[in-house]
Amino acid sequence: MSLHEMNRRRFSLGLVALAGLAAMSACTARPLYSDAGLQTGSLAGSAARPSIVVKPATTRVGLEVRNHLIFLLTGGGAEPANPVYTFDSTVSSASSNTATIQRTVDTEPTSGQVTVTASYKIIDNKTGEPVAAGRRSMVASYDIPRQEFAAVRALRDAENRAARELAETLRAAIAQDLARLPPAS
Repeated sequence: MSLHEMNRRRFSLGLVALAGLAAMSACTARPLYSDAGLQTGSLAGSAARPSIVVKPATTRVGLEVRNHLIFLLTGGGAEPANPVYTFDSTVSSASSNTATIQRTVDTEPTSGQVTVTASYKIIDNKTGEPVAAGRRSMVASYDIPRQEFAAVRALRDAENRAARELAETLRAAIAQDLARLPPAS
């Protein structure tokens, strides 16, 4: 290989590297948990979102829903000091046996379902009037083992799963309800 061919190859490789750097300069990187790239419909991290506070819960499952909802609305930050709206909900939980797969002497059920339901209203803090209301529910299935403590724990885990999913659904419902309202003055 002659010196001229080697220089031509180096020049070609240099052009390829330069083109690669130009293409990569168009890429951007940002932190994984940054608020900068949130969509406009999101509540957490948006400076333009109306502030909302969540009223305390009265049941264990209601507290699970409330805690997850607060985290989703605030992004892990503190609740607002002077909120524009108050989110008031009543959360209930009901479980039912769904199947008996294994036949035993007592024909005990082997699977169940828990339904967590929230009836809510969003109250304008200036007027004290409800501006939106709704009802959402979430279902979670679970296995019922023969041991009593394991069965109780399986029910509680299913309630917790349904509560987390219900909080996600409520967050979306709040965003939809607040998007329909005129801007707060």
